[in-house]
Amino acid sequence: AIESIHRDPLQPRRHFDETKLHELTESIKAQGLLQPILVRKNPNKGGDGYLIIAGERRWRASQAAGLKEIPAIIREVTEAESFELALVENLQRADLNPIEEADGYRRLVEEFKLTQEQVAQKVGKERSTVANALRLLALPPDVKAMVADGSLSMGHARALLGVPRLPELQNLAKQVSEKKLSVRDTERLVQQGKSAKGGKDAGKPAPKVSPQVKALTEELQRRLGTKVRLSEKSPGKGTLEVDFFSYDDLDRLLKLLRKE
Repeated sequence: AIESIHRDPLQPRRHFDETKLHELTESIKAQGLLQPILVRKNPNKGGDGYLIIAGERRWRASQAAGLKEIPAIIREVTEAESFELALVENLQRADLNPIEEADGYRRLVEEFKLTQEQVAQKVGKERSTVANALRLLALPPDVKAMVADGSLSMGHARALLGVPRLPELQNLAKQVSEKKLSVRDTERLVQQGKSAKGGKDAGKPAPKVSPQVKALTEELQRRLGTKVRLSEKSPGKGTLEVDFFSYDDLDRLLKLLRKE
């Protein structure tokens, strides 16, 4: 029975297009649900019924269509396996927006202790694709919302990550969205901002960064999913700066550092 099936809180997908959901509802009213959903038994104490692994949109549309029963395949899987299946299924259908995709990767890394390489193998992506997606989580919430709703593409977001100051990043993101600027135009504006900020220092050579410091900086950024600045004042001594964009983001970073 459809009432014994419940949404899984682990579901990586959070946004459902209302127009497409309505179209699917009308199709199900006319033809019924042709493809079974995938579920697992509810593992929670006192929990009854089943949790959805894949097919939440079909389940929602079936409810809206008034169906009392729907076809479902029951899988015996762990919580981690269930989340991996849900993430991969959504990625294959291109159902996730870039932020949902990035957050899915983050959860596989943080909650299920996978490396970026392991995540890439499980979802059939290059490791660099996973790493670039994780970098999006360093954006402030309002800019992430623009990426999630399609106002900004992943290319725009990656360019904006080059803006060092939060207010400038937010203002530029709004400008890009409102003026429908291309990714190339966005990259040009970011570069112009960097040049202008240089001011009197623009003509000075950039301080030399040792290969070790550069490698450590890149590794920290990959692990923390945010911007990191590591400067060496003298051999073995220096300053580490880590960006965060909300208290939630700070809490996420603290949890990561405690685990390390």
